Amino acid sequence: MVDFIGIERIQELLARRGAARFIEELAREIETDYLRWGEFEKSARHASHSPVGVIELMPASDGRLYAFKYVNGHPKNTAVGLLTVTAFGVLADVETGYPLLLSELTLTTALRTAATSALAARRMARPGSRAMALIGNGAQSEFQAIAFHHLLGIRELRLYDTDPAATEKLMRNLARLRLPGLTVLRCGSTAAAVAGVDIVTTVTADKRNATILTEGMIAPGMHLNAVGGDCPGKTELDAGILRRADARVVVEFEPQSRIEGEIQQLPADFPVTELTEVLAGRAPGRASSREVTIFDSVGFALEDFSALRYLMRIHQEERGGERQIDLVPDLEDPKDLFGLLLAGEPLASAAPERVRA
Repeated sequence: MVDFIGIERIQELLARRGAARFIEELAREIETDYLRWGEFEKSARHASHSPVGVIELMPASDGRLYAFKYVNGHPKNTAVGLLTVTAFGVLADVETGYPLLLSELTLTTALRTAATSALAARRMARPGSRAMALIGNGAQSEFQAIAFHHLLGIRELRLYDTDPAATEKLMRNLARLRLPGLTVLRCGSTAAAVAGVDIVTTVTADKRNATILTEGMIAPGMHLNAVGGDCPGKTELDAGILRRADARVVVEFEPQSRIEGEIQQLPADFPVTELTEVLAGRAPGRASSREVTIFDSVGFALEDFSALRYLMRIHQEERGGERQIDLVPDLEDPKDLFGLLLAGEPLASAAPERVRA
């Protein structure tokens, strides 16, 4: 039997812990794994692109556990009432190859993305950052708002989306959350939203080389959390922002970010720093209060590995952790797989009679 976490179970786990605590604990789990970066077998995700979206597999292993995530990204799905992103994942034992956990990762991907964003911002944003612009108010936006409010102390959140209904949805959900001390402002443009803030998070969905932020919008000292650019041909930042003399660019896994991140717009020798170097203290997150820091985040399989391991632990700790599915046969004789088919009477009775010559 294999542990199973579906939508109902993840809702239970979140209700008991609360989203803020869940994100905080998940951020610690992710940081722990980034600090043992060298133990992981790593690769860029395996992507199958179509004109309307992408389907990807994201594997990672530390030699003891193996994880993969199936995830899609189809921006036009919302027009027909479907999610832009869906995902599920498996955590397996390397020694036997047996799966240990099958889990939803649609909600969890949003949670781990927010956790990673806040984890990077704690090292890269200016100390005392209190105002953030959130450009793109769709499915990921509440998670980003909770993470930055809880883990960085953001107190002013400025919102903009080309779809007013998305902003209305976000404001309604944030009002229900009643995050203490948080002021939420609706803005009429990206430029108005980013003026004077400490942090800008972009989390838009269009699969195109968009220019959500232009160089003229960027003030010295800003931290940019660029989340939405996550596949070839999909970007959010004017390349001039990345080339600024006062800019520092941090990525998760450089070989993948060269293909899918904001830096796909730049030459292959453009200098970047991997997040593990910043978290380990081997490279600074920022050099001065006037430096523009950019977290070019595309999402990396290590974060899903961390999330799946965290989910398995709390699933087993919390009441109700006995939920399992019979995904793998349990045999008395492991060489007799066909015996499973003979165990049921219907199969035996349905056997055809031998034809005589």
